[in-house]
Amino acid sequence: MYGENNNRNELTGLIIGAAIEVHRELGPGLLESVYQSCLLMELKELGLGIKTELPLPVIYKGIQLDQGYRIDVLVENEVVVELKTVDRLIDVHTAQILTYMRLGKYPLGLLINFNVKLLKTGVRRFVI
Repeated sequence: MYGENNNRNELTGLIIGAAIEVHRELGPGLLESVYQSCLLMELKELGLGIKTELPLPVIYKGIQLDQGYRIDVLVENEVVVELKTVDRLIDVHTAQILTYMRLGKYPLGLLINFNVKLLKTGVRRFVI
């Protein structure tokens, strides 16, 4: 597991590095599920704690509503990682990850679009 003394920048750096490795190996054009499986392998090799397809309920006026929201990957119970394979990231993708972070009270988020030529252009980092 990732140590408590490590900072959040290092953690997001490890996740981004793992995503770059996956993208370098596979390139763009595959299904999101393929990238997710490969990224999970990379994150496990790094010894990071991960949860996948984590259900995220909505609490409305004190009542829990299970609306089927799922976080693609949660790393070390801190970083929400949402994966996309789209032509370009749009505002609704940003709204989605920020909502997941807010509902789950997670401080960090990474929105990663694998359908790009160079992965660093497809990564957005969020802090709340």
